[in-house]
Amino acid sequence: MTKDEIFTKIRDILVSEFELKAADIKPESKLFEDLDLDSIDAIDLIVKLKEFVTGKIDPEIFKSVRTVQDVVDIIYPLANGK
Repeated sequence: MTKDEIFTKIRDILVSEFELKAADIKPESKLFEDLDLDSIDAIDLIVKLKEFVTGKIDPEIFKSVRTVQDVVDIIYPLANGK
């Protein structure tokens, strides 16, 4: 799975689950400031991301996540079995 495909999946989740506008979701969008997500939303996002990655997602790695691109970069190796 490419990083572009992962970004598209994340964007689709944010649109369908959090009622955000697709046009507002860019790689540089800050999850908390720009997209107005809170810590509960972040957990919900992790749960949804588990549907297309192999193995477990350690919530600890999300502590440093600030942007949508950060999420893509963390999910990329997990989605590709690395």
